[in-house]
Amino acid sequence: MAKKTKSTREKKLESIIEIEKLLGEIQDIDVLLERILTETRRIVNADAGSIYIVEGNNLKIKYAQNDTHLRALSPGSKLPYAFLSFPINEKSVAGYVASTGTSLNIPDVYEIPREKPYKFNDSSDITTKYRTRSMYALALKNARGRILGVLQIINAQDENGNVISFDNDAELYIKHFASNVMQTLEKANLTNNMVRRMLRMAEFRDPKETYGHVERVSNFAIEIYDRWAFNNKIPEDEAHRFRDSLKIAAKFHDVGKIAISDAVLKKTYPRFTPEERSVMQGHTVFGAKLFDPPESFLDEMCRDVVLHHHEWYDGDLTGYPGDYDLSDVQIGDTISPAARLRGEDIPLAARIVAVADVFDALSHKRCYKDAWNIDDAFAEIQKHAGTQFDPEIVGVFFQVRDRISEIMAAFKDGE
Repeated sequence: MAKKTKSTREKKLESIIEIEKLLGEIQDIDVLLERILTETRRIVNADAGSIYIVEGNNLKIKYAQNDTHLRALSPGSKLPYAFLSFPINEKSVAGYVASTGTSLNIPDVYEIPREKPYKFNDSSDITTKYRTRSMYALALKNARGRILGVLQIINAQDENGNVISFDNDAELYIKHFASNVMQTLEKANLTNNMVRRMLRMAEFRDPKETYGHVERVSNFAIEIYDRWAFNNKIPEDEAHRFRDSLKIAAKFHDVGKIAISDAVLKKTYPRFTPEERSVMQGHTVFGAKLFDPPESFLDEMCRDVVLHHHEWYDGDLTGYPGDYDLSDVQIGDTISPAARLRGEDIPLAARIVAVADVFDALSHKRCYKDAWNIDDAFAEIQKHAGTQFDPEIVGVFFQVRDRISEIMAAFKDGE
């Protein structure tokens, strides 16, 4: 029996190493955090869990997962978007772990001894009619010991689906996995910080292109793609790779505006002259030059999104810039006419971002317009299905309408 137990443990650790290799390829911090939560739960067969990040003196929930709740939804649907923030102190389980840098293994959260400083907040259980029992919470630390977040895993299960405590092996697997993915998490965090700085630089040039807009468009794009991938039965590995790059590429969609002169970029009234409009449209070309020639799948997707997110699905000349040759483009050039792309000749990522970008622009205030209410913004997207937008993408967009509305609430300008 001892030999069999050792063999099982070795196989489990070998599978963890393979998972770590896959996670090492992820570039976006949010996509990585979500996968860390998913894979940790899978390793120890846990029904639910959450992952939090440190923001100042608070813990902010990034992802919450619950298989019991998910099974109650229609196929392809997701749980409501989670957004919650609370102070880092010793009163809550996650707060205690973040404050002390320790881990907690709790057999039953409703039986926490009274002398403990932390308590379990049962409000979510009451609201959702769920029963949290066993919980394992672990501080995520970087190489310098700084707490980056908290990984909280809920309701370990045996092979028959019965809730059990997290045993010694489960602790070993979780700690081993969390320790080994920290380098990957730090690398993704550095990438995220660099992307944020580049986009902040663009925001300095064009204040209406807020980081809230960038985050919303990026998150809208992921929701649209996830549902599209489900509908089209895209293999899991392919979907993971695409969504990781899309999360970053969508943020760069208007980065080329840093190359547009203030006289055009910040003009609010009167309307653009034809010459000024041509200059403004050049932001697609100048931005794409940042990623050309592409050196990776991410570079290629960034180039495609930046260059083609203003194309019209039906090939109408209102769209731009078309089948454009980037080789001889210089900053300040006026873009010349090019044959317009249409239909599926427009890269999928650009077709997705086109919907996400226009919807967000409609539903938020700009210096030249008031914000539309959300129903009118959705109706406008529907109105242009098959002309400006890919009708399949629009259909998917409406399938994830609830998630889009939740993201709108979570990512406001100025936050």
